[in-house]
Formats: sequence, structure tokens, C-alpha cells
Amino acid sequence: MQTQTLIIGAGLSGLSLAAQLEEQDQKYLLVEARDRPGGRILSERFEGASFDMGPAWFWPGQPRIAALIERLGLGWFEQYSAGALSFEDESGRVERGRGFSSMQGSYRMQGGLAALTDALAAQIPQQNLLLSTPVTALTRSATGVTATTRSGQAIHAGKVVLALPPRIASSILFSPNLPRETQAAMTGIATWMAGQAKALAIYDIPFWRTAGLSGDAMSRRGPMVEIHDASPANGGPYALFGFIGLPPQARQDEQRLRQAVQEQLVRLFGPDAEAPKALLLKDWAFDPCTSVVADQQPVYAHPQYGLPQAMANIWGNQLIFSGTEVAPQFGGYLEGALEAAENALIRVVIEKV
Repeated sequence: MQTQTLIIGAGLSGLSLAAQLEEQDQKYLLVEARDRPGGRILSERFEGASFDMGPAWFWPGQPRIAALIERLGLGWFEQYSAGALSFEDESGRVERGRGFSSMQGSYRMQGGLAALTDALAAQIPQQNLLLSTPVTALTRSATGVTATTRSGQAIHAGKVVLALPPRIASSILFSPNLPRETQAAMTGIATWMAGQAKALAIYDIPFWRTAGLSGDAMSRRGPMVEIHDASPANGGPYALFGFIGLPPQARQDEQRLRQAVQEQLVRLFGPDAEAPKALLLKDWAFDPCTSVVADQQPVYAHPQYGLPQAMANIWGNQLIFSGTEVAPQFGGYLEGALEAAENALIRVVIEKV
């Protein structure tokens, strides 16, 4: 199989780049290790509603995602934040009205963020998107770069774009070997949200709203440290979701974790929270397409993202990095994934081999 540009990773950045190459009638192929497009964007469906188990928000002042949503004809709405905040101390004692919603003024997608990645994927011809196709090796030759997939398939390309977390990309076998400083830079970039785990409880009615609560809560006891309303824009079912504050190794007993989450929801929101219709869990720290062992170490502040000099102009610009971690301005955000795709497009189309 042969193409001009091979994009590895069908998350938001890879999909955006592929859609732009499609518009420009460029030859490309997009391959993805997972059995679905979207990458870290994951929206679970339940009774006709969609709930984001990965990224959930975008913000004003992020022009790329706003323009993309408008171009695709999709809808968005503001995060629900009306009502009192709940706060739980170390002993489980709950106070109301202590502070304001931390996500007030943020935006969410109608139909979940997968509506965005699904719409982009729909613009890509079926033969140009290969799912369940992990790349295990990249070999440079005088005529380009050959990718070898886990099944043994060979794909020859003029250029390769790594639209995936640098730490995940570092597990690929490169021939010739990448410079030591390049490998060090790749493994030194923390994968955004890779250490996170989310819990989401679904209910028929938003009982917290009728009680005058926003659904926002902060906790020093846990297991969830931060909770928000995750309901759709209109109608039900309704939901609360929370970030799990336990370290990855302490949350592997799923049954015990589920029980602790339900007990915490009752402490915070009362007996109506005791029996959700569904309780969804997603632990990104153990997702092999997202996280490596190094990502299980806690990140206490937003990393300084951008493309290190050691990762620029690799193999004579035949190997190009994309993905939100290499975005210079909005690294770690959805906007950063689109920013990185823009920068990769320049290197693919304008900078000739």
C-alpha cells in the first residue's frame, strides 16, 4: 500500500489533518490502533443521550474549535452551573454555597464531543481510514518511510505524521534510530489526561437541580475530588460526573470503587443519588492507546507543551509530530489538537520532501 502522507492516530488532530488534506485533494491514509475514531474523545450513549468520558469542555477564546463546529453545523451549549456548590471535608461533612462553579462559562457539545469527531470522520472516504491498525515500526529509506502494522502490512509514504501522544509514539520501532535527544523529548512529555479516571452516574431526574444545587462539588475525602453536572442540553437522562482523585494503582478494584463513588454521591446529594440507572467508569491510565507507565505519575499543574526543538525536522521533515501535546499555544486542550493539525498541514503540504 502506498500514499503520499500517512497519518498515525485518528484522534481530533489526526482527523482534522485528514479532513483538510481531503479538501485539498491530497493523497493520504489515516490509520488508528483503536476500533473507533476519536482517540481520547469518547462519548458513551445511554437512552438516546451522550455522555463524555474523556474531554468534555471547550472555552471562549478558542477560535479553531468554534469555527469547526460552525462549519460542521453542530450545536453547543453552556455548562450548567446554576445553584449552590457543595464542599466535602476530610471527614465527609458537607457544606453548601462555598465558592462558585469552576466550569461556569465553559461550553459542551450537543451529542457529546464524539459528534465532532464523527462528523470529521464522515468527511474521510472509507478506504482512507483504517481502524484496528496499530503501527509497530517506521523505516526510512531513500524513497520515503515504510510503516509496518501489527498484522505485518506495509504502508509506504512520502511523509508520516504522528498524531498521537509522544510517549505512545516512542514505543514505535524507528529505523534508523531517532536521535537520543529526540527520544528523551518524546518520553519527557506528559500525556494530557492520561492519568485521569472519570465516574458518571445517570438518573431519570436532576434532583440536585430541584434542591437548588448546581451539581458542582469539591471533595477532600473522595474518591471523586471534583464533580459537575453532565446532563445533556435538553431533556434527560441526567447525570453527574466526577474526576477520581485516587492514584491509578489504588483504583484497580472496580467493584470497590463503584461502591465508594455511590456512597460519596449520597453524602453529597442525598438519598436520591443512591441508585443511578447506570454508573459508568473510564480509567485512562490503563488505556494502552493513551497511557504509558510514566503517565501514572500525578501531574500537579498544566504541563508546558509545544514542539521541542529536538522533535522538529526529523528525518528531513519526513517525520512530523502532531497532537495536542505539541501545540505551542493551546497544548492540552481540544483547541491544541486543532492547532497542531494546522502546523502539521504546513509541513506536509508546503514544505516539500
